[in-house]
Amino acid sequence: MVWRNALRVGAVLACLTGTGLAGPAPASAADRFATQLSGLPAEFTAGDQVRTVSAVVSRKGNGGCVKVRWSMVLSVQGLRLDQVKMDRVEETGSFPLDIRAEGAVARLTDRQLDPGTLCPDRTVTATYRVAFAEDVTRGRITMAAEAYDPNLRLLARQSATRQVVGTAPPPTTAAPEPTSASPEPTEEVLEPTGEETEPTEEALAEVPPPAAANRSADQSGGFGLVQAAFLLGGLLLFLGVGLLMRLRQLTRTASDGVEGDARPIRRPVRWTTVRR
Repeated sequence: MVWRNALRVGAVLACLTGTGLAGPAPASAADRFATQLSGLPAEFTAGDQVRTVSAVVSRKGNGGCVKVRWSMVLSVQGLRLDQVKMDRVEETGSFPLDIRAEGAVARLTDRQLDPGTLCPDRTVTATYRVAFAEDVTRGRITMAAEAYDPNLRLLARQSATRQVVGTAPPPTTAAPEPTSASPEPTEEVLEPTGEETEPTEEALAEVPPPAAANRSADQSGGFGLVQAAFLLGGLLLFLGVGLLMRLRQLTRTASDGVEGDARPIRRPVRWTTVRR
């Protein structure tokens, strides 16, 4: 009876291990994903003007369909993040976002999967509305659209940089009135020369993406779902072996107890005094 229970436990552990290994397989190496940003103007204008920007991800290959989660990374120069307003919209209205900001970089990630489904030779589109505060005089913004699968694997990424100009002219300072006294010597201040450098990939990565989202879909290795399934199977197998050893020990203990009870009971010998 004990060995039957042990065999049942082993069968259950084997089923659990097989279930862990039968998880969703990674995307095939033949699949190709690409993301494009459309609707971008030559430059953004601050004020009440609202622009609609779309991020489109496509897939080439013979794989199956997959759901998509969008994440938009914003990096600004010459303006503040609180001067930028961006909304994610769908046909049903505003789409909920998880917003994380650090310094001049912000990440806006969908809390839910996109309603559309990405299949071969088809696309999934995310729509954003962008506006800037009226007090912006001049600056620069870089937008990077990233598409992830449900397992937070990066499918494709596309970035673009645009200038932001204000509607009001920048404030001018009045020139000082000339005086007859000779000007006192002043220290010369050296100003940096050269053009501003555009935001780099490192600057856009200051705010980390969602968990495990920095692994590309066409990359292999690392700790993924298959590795986790193997670890789970090994743990369950270890527990099963330990359970079998415990059952075997209990069986031996019970057998020793039965043999011990079958031995004859020795009664104590009474000593008597011999009278002379």
